Amino acid sequence: MSIFDVFRIKRRIPSPWAKYYKRSDMKIKIPNITMYDQVRDSSIKYGDLVAVEYMGRKIKYKKFIKLIDRASNAFYKMGVRKGDVVTICLPNVPEALISLYALNKIGAVANMLHPLSSTSEIKDSIVSTGSKYLVLYDGLYDKVSSFISDTLVRKVVLVSVSLFMPFYMRFAYNISNFFKTKHFVSGIYVKFKWFLLFSFKKYNFSYSLGKNSPAVILHSGGTSGKPKNVVLQNRAFILGSMQEKIALKRLEVGDCCLAIMPNFHGFGLSVCMHTPLCLGCYTILIPRFDSKKFDVLFNKKKPTCVLGVPTLFEALMSCCNVKNLDLSFLKYVVSGGDVLPTSLEERINSYLSSHNSSAKITQGYGMSEALAAVCLAHDEVNKSGSVGIPLPGNYVKIIDSNRKTLPYGSIGEIVINSKALMMGYLNNESETNAALQVHKDGHVWLHTGDLGYMDSDGFVFYVSREKRMIITSGYNVYPSHIEEIIESHPAVLQCTVVGVPHPYKKEVAKAFIVLKEGYMSLFVRGEIKKLCEERLAKYMIPKYFVFRKRLPKTKLGKVDFNILKNDSDGDDE
Repeated sequence: MSIFDVFRIKRRIPSPWAKYYKRSDMKIKIPNITMYDQVRDSSIKYGDLVAVEYMGRKIKYKKFIKLIDRASNAFYKMGVRKGDVVTICLPNVPEALISLYALNKIGAVANMLHPLSSTSEIKDSIVSTGSKYLVLYDGLYDKVSSFISDTLVRKVVLVSVSLFMPFYMRFAYNISNFFKTKHFVSGIYVKFKWFLLFSFKKYNFSYSLGKNSPAVILHSGGTSGKPKNVVLQNRAFILGSMQEKIALKRLEVGDCCLAIMPNFHGFGLSVCMHTPLCLGCYTILIPRFDSKKFDVLFNKKKPTCVLGVPTLFEALMSCCNVKNLDLSFLKYVVSGGDVLPTSLEERINSYLSSHNSSAKITQGYGMSEALAAVCLAHDEVNKSGSVGIPLPGNYVKIIDSNRKTLPYGSIGEIVINSKALMMGYLNNESETNAALQVHKDGHVWLHTGDLGYMDSDGFVFYVSREKRMIITSGYNVYPSHIEEIIESHPAVLQCTVVGVPHPYKKEVAKAFIVLKEGYMSLFVRGEIKKLCEERLAKYMIPKYFVFRKRLPKTKLGKVDFNILKNDSDGDDE
């Protein structure tokens, strides 16, 4: 972006969704504070209420902020300073949030990393972010010790998942894992419980921190698919909490949110963890999700708000451990991170209704580059199949390849303007400039690489990733449309369509299908093909129909399209 872009006259952005908000909501202002400041304010207001629950143990706000302050002193004593990058590689355990806010208080940047990452992925992330310190799940010691001397890391804080468990559970865990766990006594490694002993001396952090200070690094494939380090400022998280308070207006102090989504994912960290802590609610941390016992978890925890990917809700409907499961406690059920087919939406709503819940599943849309939640359907502000309307302070438009705004109902690229937009990709100016572009209206827009359309009421409808769009014989084919048709067949549980090379059509559609229990592909293949012939244009009909028992998933629970695109087996024409 040119320096002269700063002096552009910014034109008003059309906002047909404004009618769903108060005028004051649309003029939302971000206070000049940090993420830590928000949680500290909550600890003052709600000190005796629960902030975090982990494995049945509940930590009150006043205890939570004391742990954060102790950890911030310990990090400072260890050598962490403003602007340093510290990698946090943990599952959903209290230490992850304690470390995040402690670092935020100092002004350090938390690089949130997936604990199931490969050895090379962990090393690449530590090196590419220039991390000087590492907060690590102790089960990853063998992976990290093989390369740690080749990095800038000065100290590694090792975290056991048992530290904040109730006593009886911690005792059982430690006994069963005694011979599996190495005992570290020297070198650059220190256990978290000993690390906190560094905190007896208190430090005054006199330097200025505010909403524009960098706070968190998340990871994204961006528009090109290559891993990138997304640098987010405090203001992105602060704005997110303010927006969600406006949208999820039935949430009350003391309500709880089930944090199944991981802390290294923008949706999980912002919506499932940070926002509840800012609203006087509490977050229930789930370090390891068991899909076969999801109904047991619901019945035991009775969460007010549940957010997750579509496969999570599919898992709930397949559980049958709890007879007469009562879901009347649910206020919000939100799906994000992947496409929610209309057929699945209807099945989930039917399931909720049959289990005494007045809640209906709604969708959200976002990207790590805009901190996850950009659009959200909520309460009565909802249209089936839509990912909702932009949250107050966010703006969305649909453009063509020439950056011209398209009329309502036309499919094009979704672009976003928000105060929550990333600072950029760390040490990657060319990709940053490709993603963040100044348009003729004078505003900076994030180019998402997603295809969708907007209706005249401002509701956004996601179609597919631009890279998922199939071009066959010059025609644009949208996989989500084919998937919805195939999933309307009563025998189909799930369908994913990808484009595969073709000698003269360039690409053709290939459908991977999972059938419901009790159905066999031999008897329904013909029916599914006939359904496609009846409801799809000829060029849209998949050339291949492949039946699988399950579809491959990424670490975040999304369908792994790359594996399917390279799958050459079982091509049933």
